[in-house]
Amino acid sequence: MSTTPNAFGRVDADNNVFVIEGGVERRVGQYPNVEPTEALAYFERKFADLEAQVRILEQRVANKVDGHNLKKTAAKLATDLAEPAAVGDLAELRRRVAALDSKIESIEADRAEASKEQIAEALAKRESIAVAAEAISATDAAKINWKNSSAQFAELFAQWQQVQKEGPKVPKAQADLIWKRFSTARTKFEAGKRQYFATLDAANKAARGKKNAIVEAAEALVAKGADAVVEYRKLLDEWKASGRTPGKADDALWARFKAAGDAIYAAKGEQAAAENVEFTANLQAKLEILKDASKIDPSKGLADAKSALRDIQARWEKAGKVPRDKVRELEDKLRAIENKVRDAEQEEWRKSDPAVQARNSAVLDQLHSSIAKLEDELAAAKGDAKKTKELSEALEARKAWLKVVEAGA
Repeated sequence: MSTTPNAFGRVDADNNVFVIEGGVERRVGQYPNVEPTEALAYFERKFADLEAQVRILEQRVANKVDGHNLKKTAAKLATDLAEPAAVGDLAELRRRVAALDSKIESIEADRAEASKEQIAEALAKRESIAVAAEAISATDAAKINWKNSSAQFAELFAQWQQVQKEGPKVPKAQADLIWKRFSTARTKFEAGKRQYFATLDAANKAARGKKNAIVEAAEALVAKGADAVVEYRKLLDEWKASGRTPGKADDALWARFKAAGDAIYAAKGEQAAAENVEFTANLQAKLEILKDASKIDPSKGLADAKSALRDIQARWEKAGKVPRDKVRELEDKLRAIENKVRDAEQEEWRKSDPAVQARNSAVLDQLHSSIAKLEDELAAAKGDAKKTKELSEALEARKAWLKVVEAGA
């Protein structure tokens, strides 16, 4: 006895399942102790899985995803489709996969051309960094600002490292030539800087003259009030490093220097007191903002939640600083709300991912088909209590699984 529910396969009396390709049968497996239609359906589902993989590959090719990975995926599919344990139009699937070869080759060629452009761009960026470094090192030592120029060199080096780390791999010979120019410029700059400061130190050996300059600088800072604290501390370090000069003149200079510092720190204390009042008010404002932020619920509308969060963030920045011991606590609470919105946004993106949708769609189709088949079999099994019970349990299981898949789709 044999049954042939469709043009692509049949089941014999021992529940051996055969696929029919070009009029030729090939045994794909056996599914004992079930109805022939159910045995055949199992291998039809295997075919549906393969068809879903082909469909996803077609979508990725249409979207021009990375050509190298596409080529490997197509090759694997071609191997999987050689003699799969599945029942369906396998020849059509093989044709669809083969039809993608030329498109994949075209995508690979386009990416290779784009890579050449990226390499050229990366070399151009390195060239611009080397040119900037050479310009700094060529500056007249009498006119150069060593502090600013040192910062510029550090930034150029950081840019070089970033291009090297994030950019494409470039030919070593070309990269080494540009690096040598940059390195030579930096070496020249550092040598000039060392010479300049050695000369400066020699010119400032007169301790009294140097201390007098420090005192005058400190007295000039008094007008800046609290804003001068950092600069005053730097002057204090210079004072300590200058050494002690003999006589009462050193004590007099120190008294002037200390008086300037006392005035600056007094202004700083007044500023801190004023800021404490302001920061306390800011704290109350941010606590109110957090109350409003806690009402944000992405589950009731992601777009509205994101808009509300932007308003909260703008109000947060406008509210200003708070006491230092409260910063971490408040920021953590705001971050938690931001993370909730971000997680909801990522979940929405996940559900809209074509690959996920394709997989869910295939599973849903299979479940709907299985449920319809079981319902038909249940209707036909009236009078057979045992079979009715078995079919009812199987039907309930399929429906339960359908709810789970639909909820995650």
